[in-house]
Amino acid sequence: MTEETHRHTTHPDIVKRLKRAEGHLRSIVEMIEAGRPCLDVAQQLHAVEKAICQAKKTLIQDHLDHCLEDAVGNLGRDQRRAIDEFKEITKYL
Repeated sequence: MTEETHRHTTHPDIVKRLKRAEGHLRSIVEMIEAGRPCLDVAQQLHAVEKAICQAKKTLIQDHLDHCLEDAVGNLGRDQRRAIDEFKEITKYL
């Protein structure tokens, strides 16, 4: 089974962000192993969590802006409004 390459312009930025988060997460493991204070660890975990969430949000928005648009094609005004509202509300995820 072959899959076609699926890339958007935001993918390189998402990969960079995730690789930074990956390195950051490794350093957090080292902090725990070294017995660093829980507050310090929690702050760093929060930062990694935010980075991953932002990567996810960027990926989903990019998908909606490109893949969904390609799938639905031209729509009437009422249908277009429903799609636009859906895209808008996903920003609050």
